[in-house]
Amino acid sequence: MFDRLTGNKRAKDLLTRMLQAGRVPGALIFAGIDGVGKKLFAIEVAKALNCLQPKDAEACDHCAACVRIERFKLSSSSKSEDNKSIVWSEHPDVGLLRADNRNFKVDQIRELEAEAHFRPYEGKRRTFLLDEADKLNESSSNALLKTLEEMPATSHLFLITSRHDALLPTIRSRCQTIRFAPLSADEIEKYLLQNKKRSPQDARAVAALAGGSLASAEVMNIDEYRTRRSATIELLGALAGTGSRAPLLRAAEEWSDPKRKDEYEASLGVLEMLARDVWLLSLDPASTIITNADLREQLLKIAARVSSRQIANWLARIENTRRELGININRRIATDALFLGMANA
Repeated sequence: MFDRLTGNKRAKDLLTRMLQAGRVPGALIFAGIDGVGKKLFAIEVAKALNCLQPKDAEACDHCAACVRIERFKLSSSSKSEDNKSIVWSEHPDVGLLRADNRNFKVDQIRELEAEAHFRPYEGKRRTFLLDEADKLNESSSNALLKTLEEMPATSHLFLITSRHDALLPTIRSRCQTIRFAPLSADEIEKYLLQNKKRSPQDARAVAALAGGSLASAEVMNIDEYRTRRSATIELLGALAGTGSRAPLLRAAEEWSDPKRKDEYEASLGVLEMLARDVWLLSLDPASTIITNADLREQLLKIAARVSSRQIANWLARIENTRRELGININRRIATDALFLGMANA
């Protein structure tokens, strides 16, 4: 059941124990960064609760119930009217509730409450997934509290969120939280090699950049990555004094362009990955664990111009910039401070 899902062994073991003991709580929070499989895990639990031929309390994945539960008729529209009702799977006892662009509406939660009080139509348990539960506002949160307080024994509610602390404390206290960790680069690399037919070099690079998110790794455009990497190696050369300072000015402008806001985190990730490779080569020029082995000669030239202490300073500044962006600091100010600090490290 959970074996086909990548990573998060601790969550797998905990959920398996709950199922085997027949003690799955009425309300669970699946919490962790985007792209680590929280929704897939929740669906697997829903399957196990309704499987027609369970083995050791795990879903068989082959019976009619398991197959139908996996099939949701999802709309790609973000319009409120397309998200206002429960989206049912092909199984009448398993549904998904999604917010519109901003938040959940009270009427959505009231519909959920009403449906939760019906006995199962075909299965053993009615199961509802509340996707992006952090989009509950004060009104819909208060409505959900009533649902949680009166949850029937035949129904389960799984809240899925990447922002656990955005949920009201009163909601968190009424649910058991299952925490999902970012996947390791090795886990992502192995998945890409086995399932996406990436080359070993590309799989390793993408895994290092994905930030623990398998979903991000799956959609990453490798050609865009190579273009970004080429520009970033020039930037590192400028910071180390091995070339023109023009790439510094160009990067500061490009990174701060409002039209490229979504690319900022990716650019920061490439800079961090290359800086880490330079650091490894400064410690051991023959290192075999660098991510960008095809750039070894260029990276060695940079490593020869800076000390391992300087590069450690670079990495610390990159991490500090990432934290500052989390509190909405001006990106141009953050970028200028980062490059100036790295150049003077």
